[in-house]
Amino acid sequence: FDRSYDKGLAWYRELMPRTLEGQITMEKTPSYFVTREAPARISAMSKDTKLIVVVRDPVTRAISDYTQTLSKRPDIPTFESLTFKNRTTGLIDTSWSAIQIGIYAKHLEHWLRHFPIGQMLFVSGERLISDPAGELGRVQDFLGLKRIITDKHFYFNKTKGFPCLKKAEGSSKPHCLGKTKGRTHPEIDREVVRRLREFYRPFNLKFYQMTGQDFGWD
Repeated sequence: FDRSYDKGLAWYRELMPRTLEGQITMEKTPSYFVTREAPARISAMSKDTKLIVVVRDPVTRAISDYTQTLSKRPDIPTFESLTFKNRTTGLIDTSWSAIQIGIYAKHLEHWLRHFPIGQMLFVSGERLISDPAGELGRVQDFLGLKRIITDKHFYFNKTKGFPCLKKAEGSSKPHCLGKTKGRTHPEIDREVVRRLREFYRPFNLKFYQMTGQDFGWD
C-alpha cells in the first residue's frame, strides 16, 4: 500500500500464506502509518481490516531511528545538528523523518478519515518490553483470538534488554530479536532531549485523547 501499490491486489494476495476458515493473516509494514495514501488504499481493499500500531516514546524513537541510520552511514551529521532548523532559536526540523514519524496525532488524523478508532489497536512499545504477555493479551482480544500466548512463553534477555520467545514455532530454539535491535544509543545532549520532549508534549497529549490511552511519555 506504499511502494508496490501499482502491482495490484492479485499480486499482493499471492504473497500471503494460504489460510483456513477462522485463521487470520497479518502483515507488518511500519511505513504504512506515515504514508498519506495508505489509509484510503487499505480501506478500498477492505473497510473491515483491523489495524495494529506499535508506538513508543517519540524522543526515544527518533534517537533509535538515528542510531539505525548511523550504523549504515557513520559519516552522517550529529543527531543534535539534524534535530534543529536553527539551534540558536531552537526551531525543530519537522521535515527530518526521524522527528516527523513521532508526531503520531498528525498521522492518526489521516487514518480516522477512513477507519473508526475501534478498528485500531495501539500497542505500547514500552509495555511490549516490560510486559509482553499483557500487551499480546490485548492483541489477542482485539483480534478475537483465544489468549494462548501468556507469561510462560517469554524470558527476559539481559544482554539485549528485550524479552525473547522461549520457543519459536516449529523450532526448539528460543527466538530473540535480531542484530539490528537493542543497539546502544549514542549520548545525546540533555538540552536537546529536553527541547524535543517540549516539542512532542502537545502532540502526545492530543494522541492520548484521540486513542483514549495515556502512554506516559513525559
